[in-house]
Amino acid sequence: MATLKLNASGKDVERLQKRLQKLGFSPGNIDGDFGPGTEAALIAFQKSRDLLADGIAGPRTLAALGMADDDSLPSSIAGVTTQVVARLFPFTPIGNIKANLPPTLAGLEAYGLVERPMVLVALATIRAETESFEPVAEYRSRYNTSPNGHPFDLYDKRRDLGNRGAPDGERYRGRGYVQLTGRANYERYGKVLGVKLAATPELASEPDIAGRILAAFLKDKERVIKEALLEGDLRAARRAVNGGSHGLDRFSDTYRHGLELIPAA
Repeated sequence: MATLKLNASGKDVERLQKRLQKLGFSPGNIDGDFGPGTEAALIAFQKSRDLLADGIAGPRTLAALGMADDDSLPSSIAGVTTQVVARLFPFTPIGNIKANLPPTLAGLEAYGLVERPMVLVALATIRAETESFEPVAEYRSRYNTSPNGHPFDLYDKRRDLGNRGAPDGERYRGRGYVQLTGRANYERYGKVLGVKLAATPELASEPDIAGRILAAFLKDKERVIKEALLEGDLRAARRAVNGGSHGLDRFSDTYRHGLELIPAA
């Protein structure tokens, strides 16, 4: 069944209305017209099932309603070419894009992040974190290294990062496309990926691993990110990934231009 949303009409909408009515979420008139009443009932159903409450009957919602067997999301991956991404990364050597785009897309596909919004968030995150479009290790700065301290000493005792003291700050500094930082994150995503990241943190800078880390990290934040995007709040979407607004201008520019260049599936 095709995705159903506001202003749709026909037999499938009528089936949706009847199903919502049966489950106790009255859409009002059962007339085959997807109006505000149907949208409100659908949102109430989505909230009751802890789904993204966007008022759209897409694959996941239709499956939860028992109206579809396949909850796979439509994929926009095919439209993410080197040429398109080069337009989103205007200051990046195209060779870097050719080398790093495949492992990035492979990671997104492995974690089911194939819808245009999440694909664009992934690309926007890479541009905000490392515009060179290659996995990099964090550089020393006044935010991680004190004036007279050893490299990354300001991270050494960051309990919020799971660090236990020197040399954890430098050992678990930011790496990869998403700048994975802190002992706790290296341990967590090492387990998720089945890779000994905590023992060998340098692996986070290898493109294949970096692509999978990015995807796994975004998968954990998927719901929060999508809710922010529903509100058109790119600052909140960036905060969900980064914890702040670093690189927000590049993040926003990439996301907005990506909507123009990459078609929805």
